[in-house]
Amino acid sequence: MAEHMSYSHLKGEIIMTPEKAFGKVLREIRNEHSLSQEELGFESGYHRTYISLLERGKKSPSLNTVFQLAAALGVRPSEILRRTEDGVSQVRRRDGGERRKTG
Repeated sequence: MAEHMSYSHLKGEIIMTPEKAFGKVLREIRNEHSLSQEELGFESGYHRTYISLLERGKKSPSLNTVFQLAAALGVRPSEILRRTEDGVSQVRRRDGGERRKTG
């Protein structure tokens, strides 16, 4: 998949969607642990196709899913979320966009 496919446009700013960033982090951590999608699915209780959808940013995980995947990968859920947030933030900074507070 081409790198540019991971981005969406928002008011002239290019950002990586949280789903794409989460998927990238999930794939990185899974590969760091030398697990296949099927093995991660078995360990976490999710089907391999769902793992694939998450890694491609096609699905957004629930909080429970993040915790189950983290347990299967032997990492803290906060590590997955921190790396996801960093991925979104890095794209914004690299593009020169400012980080905005929401809420």
